[in-house]
Amino acid sequence: MKLVVIGFGQCGGRIADEFARLNIRAHGLRGLNIITGAYAVNTDIADLSGLTTIKANYDHRILIGNKKTGGHGVGKINELGAELAREDSDKVIETIRNGKYFTETDAFLLVASAAGGTGSGAIGVMTQLIKERYVDKPVYNLIILPFEHEEATEDRTVYNVATCLKSSYLVADAIFLVDNQRFAMKDSPISHNLLKINTMIVQPFFNLLCAGEEKRHQYIGAKILDAGDIIQTLVGWTTLGYGRAHTPALKSFFKSHDFRDKATETQKGIHALDEAVSGLSIKCNPLDSKRAMYLISAPAREINVDLIKELGMYIKNMAPEAIIRSGDYPRDKGDMDVTLILSELSDIEKVRNYFTKAISLIADLKKRQDGLVNTQRGIDISIKDIPSLL
Repeated sequence: MKLVVIGFGQCGGRIADEFARLNIRAHGLRGLNIITGAYAVNTDIADLSGLTTIKANYDHRILIGNKKTGGHGVGKINELGAELAREDSDKVIETIRNGKYFTETDAFLLVASAAGGTGSGAIGVMTQLIKERYVDKPVYNLIILPFEHEEATEDRTVYNVATCLKSSYLVADAIFLVDNQRFAMKDSPISHNLLKINTMIVQPFFNLLCAGEEKRHQYIGAKILDAGDIIQTLVGWTTLGYGRAHTPALKSFFKSHDFRDKATETQKGIHALDEAVSGLSIKCNPLDSKRAMYLISAPAREINVDLIKELGMYIKNMAPEAIIRSGDYPRDKGDMDVTLILSELSDIEKVRNYFTKAISLIADLKKRQDGLVNTQRGIDISIKDIPSLL
């Protein structure tokens, strides 16, 4: 599958930068092109200047709203970010359309932090406009949720997240949700954590995008997971995870027929899937998913029927109502990797909590503005009560 990736705001731009690096890796290691264009869109010149891989020309680092912001951002006011994105949308869309490999694109992936100003405001607006212009290509959102300390220190963060999520939900074909807090204590100290988190966010897409683009016969899976399978799986709220089990070097050129080795291969696959489940990008109940997909990548001799059967049963027991798609991606060396997607989630507690908090904030603000004393007025807690940026 080939994607156009567009990052909005500082966070979105940095993750788009990671996707650009991912494409370089795919091209260098596998001779594949999986990103047909990587772009960063921002109202802040300094943020655009901080990128390292996206080309440093105005065709790839796109400054919007310069007339109103002077290139210094929107100060976390996402309504202004939405307004500026709408005003300069033609600049963004035409630049992307003129990309060298644009005609090969299977889908769009728009990336932003839900808590900021430019990204939070722009992603829903641009999703809507791109869908209107390119009706035959799905448009997905990758939305990053803030750390807990960001929510606790500023009410505006919660409001931005809620309005961003509602706006994207109304227009995007699917929304990948990533909770920063789930990655905050993994592997590295906080001073280096943001770069590490961005790498971990992008990593699950590598095999997923490469599998359907392979051209060499020895790397074509028995069951190919291609763009069509991915498109049919991704609907609404979505989470993804990635797990890895170490595959030791083989002692012999010939495949072992020892029953212990076969059992070990299955155990490694289950371990990788366990890791993918525990590392899902947002906490959710798999029972709430209506669609699921997994891809196993390992040396060809490590992928057997029993392994595929065990992984399939694992996911079926975990998400019994989900339509499950699967695939294998044989590589000649490396670890056993499992990429897992749960989609069309009917409920996510963290998202629901954002809507509830935002409704309370809006009600409290209205009471203060109106000079009301009574704080016992009931509120209908639902998405319809959240303002839209569209």
